[in-house]
Amino acid sequence: MTKLEITNLAVEVDGKRILNNVNLTVESGEVVAIMGPNGSGKTTLFLTIAGHPRYRVVNGDIRLDGESIVNLYPEERVQKGILLALQTPTPVPEVRLSMLITAMLNKKMGKRITDPPSPQTLAQLTKLTTELGLRPEHLGRGVHAGFSGGESKRAEMLQLLMYKPKVAMLDEPDSGLDVDGIAVIGKSIAKLAQEGTAILVTTHHAEILHYVKPTKVIVMNKGEVVHQGGEEVVKTIENMGYEKFFRDVLKITQ
Repeated sequence: MTKLEITNLAVEVDGKRILNNVNLTVESGEVVAIMGPNGSGKTTLFLTIAGHPRYRVVNGDIRLDGESIVNLYPEERVQKGILLALQTPTPVPEVRLSMLITAMLNKKMGKRITDPPSPQTLAQLTKLTTELGLRPEHLGRGVHAGFSGGESKRAEMLQLLMYKPKVAMLDEPDSGLDVDGIAVIGKSIAKLAQEGTAILVTTHHAEILHYVKPTKVIVMNKGEVVHQGGEEVVKTIENMGYEKFFRDVLKITQ
């Protein structure tokens, strides 16, 4: 049973406090939706968990299965089973998507990253590529090189489904997607959770949560967690908007 625990977390970037007193727990098979207006600290939280060097933990702890990871390098956190799917991934034209996925899996299994994939891995990769609405030629292209926004989101999902991480963080996986794309990504996130991955997902919209039901909903504002509840929180925010929700429900003055 995987458990990621964020305790009293405070984070600075270039000497400026961005997160303060953040507490959060997610376990295997759970889906925790994190909502909040732009600039509330959602992406900062994910980058901190992933180990981005600009984001300095000045208080609190991040523990995976009881072990602190705050002093681990990003690649060590990946090896521990933590993966981040960015809202806008950086293109890496020099590395083919299939090569990246094969190297990730080889590293996970203790093989040389240049070892060829097994027939079973190739069959699974081909199957998932088709299910996600990508074409076989996408596997031979540079990672996110010339991909549309929707294709990049599907390619990020492909990596997660192949790697099967302990913890998956998805930063606005529904942004820029049409209705069909949201359905594909939402169902894929639900599949990951069913297979035991602990899911953290940020979103501004409720559509994707029609396909993946959150175990709990966290609301952030100005770098802090200001509310936690169930699926009803999503519906309330969708109906009221953040400003009215903060003012009338949480009695927070912006």
